[in-house]
Amino acid sequence: MALQMAKKSRFLKTPVEPFRAEPGLTADQVLQRMERISFQGRNLATAYRVWQRMLQSDVTIFLGIAGALSAAGLRLVIAQLIADRYVDCLVSTGANLYHDLHETRGRHHYIGSPAADDDALKAERIDRVYDTYTNEDEFCENDEWIAAFGLSLDDRPYTSREFLYRLGGHLWHETGNDGILTAAYRAKVPIFCPGIADSSIGMGLSQARNSRRGSGQVDVIGDIIESTNLIIRRPQTASIVLGGGTPKNFINQASVQAAYFDDRVAGHRFAIQIVTDVPHFGGASGSTLEEAKSWGKLTSDAEQITVNADATIALPLLAAGLATTAGPALAARRKLQFDPGGCALVVDGQALTASRFEARS
Repeated sequence: MALQMAKKSRFLKTPVEPFRAEPGLTADQVLQRMERISFQGRNLATAYRVWQRMLQSDVTIFLGIAGALSAAGLRLVIAQLIADRYVDCLVSTGANLYHDLHETRGRHHYIGSPAADDDALKAERIDRVYDTYTNEDEFCENDEWIAAFGLSLDDRPYTSREFLYRLGGHLWHETGNDGILTAAYRAKVPIFCPGIADSSIGMGLSQARNSRRGSGQVDVIGDIIESTNLIIRRPQTASIVLGGGTPKNFINQASVQAAYFDDRVAGHRFAIQIVTDVPHFGGASGSTLEEAKSWGKLTSDAEQITVNADATIALPLLAAGLATTAGPALAARRKLQFDPGGCALVVDGQALTASRFEARS
């Protein structure tokens, strides 16, 4: 019996420490204490540590955002992450950028209820996103505004990165308001939107095309080549994904595509994903980071964590914790210098092509 207990004891090293709520705790202190509790609380605390490690390492950090995070009130948190360079490159759904544009133009989302009478909402031209309301007439005006901007551009293909940089600049010069698009414009951080047609931004550009044939051309294949070349140029990468979706796969496939052309690329060294989807239905949004290793999307020794939680709970805590503690790491890290405003994305003074994959130098 004593021998059996000795064998078991190696599993019993670190006790769970019950969380104590005390006045004045900062977000980073809350997260530190959560490292000794269990379940998704501990996973969130681990994500905080992994993000800190990213900032302390010489890696290019990709952030992917899906779902309705802008409509849910997280747009300015994301804008801050961009402006202060907690991340180096954003990959987003079109919806998040559209809802960001909506508020940057001075409109609002409104507190609602999931138990609303949707026929009554429809009669008043109110759109519902779970417990959040928006004004359909204002959306229609946004679409017309986007169409007018599309018509101001030359009739040629634009990568989503170039288009969104120009859109962010137009939005900033017109409004002077903070947001995701305007923060990325001012910080010169590239945004890719591989599913741009699946959004009201795409609808606005389709209205531009309806007015003038040849307008509204977005080259999403160029996005693939350009994002891949960024990783070929800088093989050490990290991934933070909020909500799965197309952005998650776009970030990961860029790493896989880069490895096809350059054997120095071994996948992301760090990975955080905050998702509510589950893996056992086979969907990409719920796929595990362990599964990602089988595709070469992560290095075999990657520092990784999945937090199965709503991003509206997890991201404010993470961002608040990092805002308290990450200052020295942000000041010390070497930030890529981008110029996203032209046909080619310029990185540290050298242009990337969007027409062919770079060969290893």
